[in-house]
Amino acid sequence: MSILDLKNMTIAQKFMAMEELWEDMSKNADSKLLTPNWHLEELNQREEKLQKGKAMFYRLEDIKKEFKSFK
Repeated sequence: MSILDLKNMTIAQKFMAMEELWEDMSKNADSKLLTPNWHLEELNQREEKLQKGKAMFYRLEDIKKEFKSFK
């Protein structure tokens, strides 16, 4: 059983429903509940690398050039 009659909703109505749900959830829920544990762990590891100066950053344009060179 579905609360929403999805089969009879337009795409625009579905997007509006998603926006309303997300807005409500983001205001009323703990952000840690919205993010899976594996994602929080990855973010913590990346933050630690940044603090230790071990993180590397690349410009998107450079990465695109690098991939094109493999063809």
